[in-house]
Amino acid sequence: MTYQALARTWRPKQFSEVVGQAHVVDVLAHALDHDRVHHALLFTGTRGVGKTTLARIFAKALNCESGISSQPCGVCGHCKAVDEGRFIDLQEVDAASRTRVDDTRELLDNVQYAPAAGRYKVYLIDEVHMLSGHSFNALLKTLEEPPAHVQFLLATTDPQKLPITVLSRCLQFHLRSLYPGQIVDRLKLILDAEKIPFEDPALQLLARASAGSMRDGLSLLDQAIAHGGGEVRQVSVQSMLGLIESRFIVQLLQALADGQARGLLDVAADIAERAVDYTEVLDSLLRYLYQLALLQSLPDLAGDDPTIDPELPTLIDALSKEDVQLYYQIVLLGKRDMPLAPDPRTGFEMCLLRMLAFQPGIADDRLQSQTQKDLSEAGQAAQTSTAARKTAVSGAGQPMIVTTETKLSQTAALPEQNVVDTDGSSVQWWQIIAALDLQGVTRELARNCVLVKQDAQQVIIAMPETMQNLVTPGRVNNLGEALGRYFGSMRRVNVQFRTDLHKESPAVRDRRLVRERQYQTEQTVEKHPVVQQLREDFSAVLVPGSVHPVDSLTSSKSSGEQV
Repeated sequence: MTYQALARTWRPKQFSEVVGQAHVVDVLAHALDHDRVHHALLFTGTRGVGKTTLARIFAKALNCESGISSQPCGVCGHCKAVDEGRFIDLQEVDAASRTRVDDTRELLDNVQYAPAAGRYKVYLIDEVHMLSGHSFNALLKTLEEPPAHVQFLLATTDPQKLPITVLSRCLQFHLRSLYPGQIVDRLKLILDAEKIPFEDPALQLLARASAGSMRDGLSLLDQAIAHGGGEVRQVSVQSMLGLIESRFIVQLLQALADGQARGLLDVAADIAERAVDYTEVLDSLLRYLYQLALLQSLPDLAGDDPTIDPELPTLIDALSKEDVQLYYQIVLLGKRDMPLAPDPRTGFEMCLLRMLAFQPGIADDRLQSQTQKDLSEAGQAAQTSTAARKTAVSGAGQPMIVTTETKLSQTAALPEQNVVDTDGSSVQWWQIIAALDLQGVTRELARNCVLVKQDAQQVIIAMPETMQNLVTPGRVNNLGEALGRYFGSMRRVNVQFRTDLHKESPAVRDRRLVRERQYQTEQTVEKHPVVQQLREDFSAVLVPGSVHPVDSLTSSKSSGEQV
């Protein structure tokens, strides 16, 4: 017997066999069982979700010899004829190939005649949106008031193109795209029935590639069986779809966690040898980052979700939640910019290097040495420009910084710590931070800390527990180097985490000063004679937040002359 594609062999023949469209099946079944069948039904949805299939089952239910029912017998002559596509009273029309008004008129000429064999004469018009405007006009009157023995079943993937006059004459049912899990379950049922060996991860790949279409999933399954020599294996499906093995994605993430530029490029070279689509590689990387973010928030999913790679949980602690979110955004932008790159491989590798460049605390020797060089040069420039510091720091290029993270639960107020500067004056922590040459996240780390204690050997700082993500060895090391240049000798930096500081950090102080200055500015404006006059004459109201301090007008504002 000639081989028949799985999509045709396993086309549902009963409403109960239709997957993922229960919201439509229930309505159709109730209408049939209670004899409340509308004369024109419109099925909409993407390709391969069951529009034509539901229409055929509905036509079979109307014409089953055992009577109108939501469960046609499937064995009578009419049911078999519908299943085999030879039922004389079921007229299937492909509107894409019969768009002319003459074709529509020819079709409607036979509407007035009674069914030849069945109970109803059913007109199934697929891709109905392809009809011309004149064809729709010819169809309108019959569609509104057809003979009692006529049933119209319309199907389309683009209902927006249908005239509103047609839509208003039909009951519309929107068929949803299928979830990957629904497609996988159907594929398993078919493979078990066909006695074909398979691997679950391979079916997950096929379901994802089918993009919600059951027909596409079955077509891909046919192709996978042929490609795998009668079996459905993960490696074979990956090769067929142009995907890379999951181990490469895990290796990329591991290299990112380790901060290894060489490791990243080595994995990229291995990927390049397989001649894959780099857009698909970035899609896979996005999926793994998404799964990693899920695992970091819900660790219990590791054993429950079969789509999650078993090696992925090992990376939960290797990458912070913030890093995962940042990498996801970088990969999204890299995918968007891929067409602009000189070639796909360059765009892909640049995306990887960008993720590495934005990773805090990279353990790359070249980057570390360059950072130390930049800090050393910045320290020398600061010493030259500050008369109070005339002695250079010895050995600033090789600091010995120790970071200890102590989680304290006490809420006692921290003592106010003033530091004796090199010129004998007393300064506070915010003044020290302002004098340090800090950049980026290291600067934010220092600004969100308070000084607990400092002596000739160490500097102890504390910060809220909610900001633990700012602390990395690399950032503390950079802060220690800057403090070493400031004090003239190296000190250990100890970081403590506290539930409540009861003391202003430089960042909190800055925000308070901004609020105070904003309030003073608004008060100055409120008291200005012009504003008072506007209030009196026009009942004017000053919009809160609409006035901002301007440095160049500070002196004028204080005198009340200008605003």
